[in-house]
Amino acid sequence: MSVLVGNLAPAFNAKAVINGIEIVDDFSLEQYLGKKHVVFFFYPKDFTFVCPTELHAFQDKLAEFEARNTAVVACSTDSEQSHWGWLQMPKNKGGIQGVTYPVVADTTKTIAINFGVLSGDYDFNEDGEMIATGPMVAFRGLFLIDKDGIVRHQLVNDMPLGRSIDEALRVVDALQFYEENGEVCPADWQKGDKAMKESHEGVADYLSAK
Repeated sequence: MSVLVGNLAPAFNAKAVINGIEIVDDFSLEQYLGKKHVVFFFYPKDFTFVCPTELHAFQDKLAEFEARNTAVVACSTDSEQSHWGWLQMPKNKGGIQGVTYPVVADTTKTIAINFGVLSGDYDFNEDGEMIATGPMVAFRGLFLIDKDGIVRHQLVNDMPLGRSIDEALRVVDALQFYEENGEVCPADWQKGDKAMKESHEGVADYLSAK
């Protein structure tokens, strides 16, 4: 598993479902370069249990991300047809109907591999046959990508552990505050809190004021 923070987000071009219904053949994060921050998150599988709670939770807060000029994009190793079918299934039956942000189909698993979140690997057995050494689906990876395409934050949870969408919003706020003001955000910083100058004097002033 790799640490991508500080590096360009891996490029890809893949099929995706957008607006909950339309399948496109050439979805890419490059469309957001110079325009928006991006929260790009992976989930293990369609038609599962923790996953729909996360996808709906992102949808519930989508207006808050949009107010921050931040796009939300999901991705799993399922096919675009699987995504489309899940998107047509009502929420009360375990589906994700109502989700409108893009859901990318990483059917070749190369996006998950390049982002370092694929659970498992390919190997060869003693007969020279290719085998998979794990479930070959994505961990719950989340990446905050800035307008220059640089990964500024990443979080990877194991399959049973759902993420906090409020924390994702908090990190977006912290990054944007730093970009706009040049001050760094201390532990547990929330939008509207005091930040500090990036210096020994700045941290001393901040700690003495607490």
